[in-house]
Parts: sequence; C-alpha cells; structure tokens
Amino acid sequence: MNLASYIEYTNLKPTVTISDIDKLVEEAKQSSFLGICVPPFWVKRARREIGKEKIILVTVAGFPLGYNMTETKLDEIQRAIDNGADEIDVVLNVSAFKTGLPWVKIEIAKCSALAHKHQKLLKVIVETAYLSDAELERACKICVDAGTDFVKTSTGFAPTGATVKHISIMKHALPSSVGIKASGGIKTYEQAVNMIEAGAIRIGTSAGISILTPNPTQK
Repeated sequence: MNLASYIEYTNLKPTVTISDIDKLVEEAKQSSFLGICVPPFWVKRARREIGKEKIILVTVAGFPLGYNMTETKLDEIQRAIDNGADEIDVVLNVSAFKTGLPWVKIEIAKCSALAHKHQKLLKVIVETAYLSDAELERACKICVDAGTDFVKTSTGFAPTGATVKHISIMKHALPSSVGIKASGGIKTYEQAVNMIEAGAIRIGTSAGISILTPNPTQK
C-alpha cells in the first residue's frame, strides 16, 4: 500500500514556527505525501515553498472548537483561498448541533458554496469524540445534504481522535461521493492502514515520516 498517497502531513501546533512550516513542506516533497495541512497564518508561506510541486495545501477554519459565527468561518475560508489553499477543513458547530439548530446545515452549505465557487474542496470536522454513534450518523447526513466533499473525524484537540469504529460508522452513513478523512492520534503504520481498510481515503497526521517507516513485523 502506498501510504504516502493518503497522507496529509500536518502541523497545527500552537507553537508552530516558520522553520517548522518549511520543514513540513520539505519533508512532504521528499516523501511524496498527498498534501500538507497548516494553520491559516502560514498558508501563504506554505504555498510559496510548495512551488510547482503537486502537493495539496490544506488549512482549517473555525478551528479548533467550531462555535465561531458563520460569517467568521466564511471570512477565514475566503482568506485561505486568497492565500493559496486548495482545501479547507472547517469545524462543525457541535454546540449548535447538539442544541438541534437547523442552522448547522445552513452554515455548512454556505461554506461548501464558497469553497466550490473557487473550485476548492471543503471537509467538515465533526469531532467524533463529542458525538454518540447516532449523532455521528446524523452529522454525516447533514454534511451530505449541505454539499460537503469530505467528512473528517477530529481536530486533534479533543480527548480522543479517530477510531476504526467511527470510520466504519461514517462509511456506512456516507455515499461514495463523499470522502472520509481520519485524523487525530494516528501515529503508526498499523493505525493508518486500519483506518484506510475501514473506509478512510485521507489520513491527517503529524507522524507521517514515522508512519512510512514500518518495522519488519508490519505488512
């Protein structure tokens, strides 16, 4: 399995520096990762460093808690696109979702429409750690109805990240036209493979280099 072709090599740490961003890009080039995911502040820098390499540039909006105003998320998305982002990972408003507000779908639809207007992809981070199985299924349906391109498990800032169980639930709830991104706590070759076998087509991880170096007992 060519794991590199699934990996969005990520650094969203609060302490990330310009040298960290440059290192992320350089390692992504060397390892032929599918893409990188960086904070909004560093999108323009990452785009410059990527140059003509075929590396997808991903950033986040409404990150990491998701309960920003919709207008704020839309502004973040537009600015990210203006700075060179190819894809945006926006955080679901879990607070509004658990309250049962219909605005959740409207917000995602607005974000999707803006991204698609510029021929960019939108992923929605549903933060599985805070959802029951039934809520996860419902969140997936809302994302589909609102036109998102991917549903993503986690920000990496919640108590737990991606699990095979959650990926399996998402796989069952989503049509084949909507991708699944597993992220949060994926540190090993085995974890990455298990997520892919369960249905993920993208892996968000800060441990991309070590994941590509399995020990001899791993397939």
